Amino acid sequence: MQSIIFPFSRVCFSILVGLLLSFESIANTANGAAGSVFLEDMTSPELRARIASGATVLLIPIGGTEQNGPHMTLGKHNVRVRYLSGQIAQALGNAVVAPVMSYVPEGGVHPPVAHMRFSGTISIPDATFESVLEGAARSFKQHGFRDIVFLGDHGGYQKNEVRVATKLNREWSGDGATRVHALTEYYQITQTDYVQKLKSQGFSGAEIGTHAGLADTALALAVDPALVRQEMLIPASKFDAAQGVAGDPRRATAAVGTMGVQLIIDTSVKSIRSAIQSRAQR
Repeated sequence: MQSIIFPFSRVCFSILVGLLLSFESIANTANGAAGSVFLEDMTSPELRARIASGATVLLIPIGGTEQNGPHMTLGKHNVRVRYLSGQIAQALGNAVVAPVMSYVPEGGVHPPVAHMRFSGTISIPDATFESVLEGAARSFKQHGFRDIVFLGDHGGYQKNEVRVATKLNREWSGDGATRVHALTEYYQITQTDYVQKLKSQGFSGAEIGTHAGLADTALALAVDPALVRQEMLIPASKFDAAQGVAGDPRRATAAVGTMGVQLIIDTSVKSIRSAIQSRAQR
């Protein structure tokens, strides 16, 4: 009898352990979705419930795939804007973050100009980019979002964001249900207040730069150090336009970048709340 009961008990125990692990996995998945602000982490019913509970702000992070000198990865903008959008959404408390748009205008392809002169840069026409933005906004309006916000991490397509937002707001002005906000402040703050903070700490304008320089590199380090090849930040390196760099990133640190990260988050949250209030008063 014991020889029969013992194997049976062992089988039952294994089944019990398996069930417990399955329940734990299901619970962890549910908790992850419940705590995430990223649309991609949710199921369709979970998103529908989130919107119904008041999360009616939709952030569309826009990055880009481009060269960033010999020391920074091609996907810098995509990683950075996803992280910052997540932080902004959490601070707002009623926002969801859409998938990152990583295909953006980066200059002519034939012949190659600007960043397209360097391996890995991807460029699409302005009209194509605007059509994707418009299609995404129309989709999210259909799902019940009332405020759709474009967050562009790159300076080259800010005008495109504004153009699409203006077009849709004109078309949707009659119903008053949904409004599109091209939040240019997200990008502009890195060119104004952040630069002034850096200068106040003794960094020169030439060092701060405009692309892959100190400011750009420091922001990347603050978001994810893996974006930067530290071994390339050496005094012997020559950082100039021929290398795809405008500035000098050698003194960039995560601490320097954290100042800029916080400025972007604080400015964006304030601007979005103000925009939502203005829409509500219309």
